[in-house]
Amino acid sequence: MKKIIPFLLALFLFSCASRKDVVYYQGIDGISPQEKSATYEIKMQPDDLLMIIVSAEDPEIAVPFNLSSISVQSRGNMEAAIGQQTMQMYLVDANGTIEFPVLGRVKVSGLSRSEVLGMLREKIGVYIKNPIINLRIMNFKVSVQGEVTVPGTYNIDSERITLIEALSKAGDLTIYGKRNNILIIREIDGLKSYNRVDITNAEFINSPFYYLAQNDVVYVEPNKSKINGAAVGSNTGVIISISSLLITLITLIITTTK
Repeated sequence: MKKIIPFLLALFLFSCASRKDVVYYQGIDGISPQEKSATYEIKMQPDDLLMIIVSAEDPEIAVPFNLSSISVQSRGNMEAAIGQQTMQMYLVDANGTIEFPVLGRVKVSGLSRSEVLGMLREKIGVYIKNPIINLRIMNFKVSVQGEVTVPGTYNIDSERITLIEALSKAGDLTIYGKRNNILIIREIDGLKSYNRVDITNAEFINSPFYYLAQNDVVYVEPNKSKINGAAVGSNTGVIISISSLLITLITLIITTTK
């Protein structure tokens, strides 16, 4: 029995996680506050689906610069078909371009939203005085995998999301998630990059990966406890709890028998 005690004690101690492995934003009190948050704008990429609407003081002169609406038929619960007006959108092709009315093929890949707007205002300004242009990415999404509560792909309503916001959408990391080595897979102009982020270190707030780009994949690696526990089975937590209880009982028995 005495040989079992060290083994059970080691198992119990191994299951304990230290503060530095779990707590976020460590050292944040030592970081000087920025006078102004750095502006961040995502870059347009192939396969982005863009909604671009051109307006003017005279609505008629803006019509040629907008894609026409189409009528979509929908049915439900045996009801008669209802016509709905749907605005067509621009798909950025593999070459990073869109086919824009009047202007023809326009290169947008690699440009920020403000840069695309500036370019379109300049080109359309030849035909329309002070055009008003609205642009939005309609298929902005990020995927969160690994040791999070609710892994999945999440559609983003805005055009800016932080890593912490994405993890929060996924229900945050489980206790088994490796917080100091989160992988972010990002593709820019067909080239993939693989980047590691430590969210236990508050310095990551100034990282270029604090803000996510469209189609980023966030992977949370399991820690050693989860990996080793997988070899034991899905009941590792129960086994550890029982082991700690046994340690207590065995210690009491040894103490009372002396």
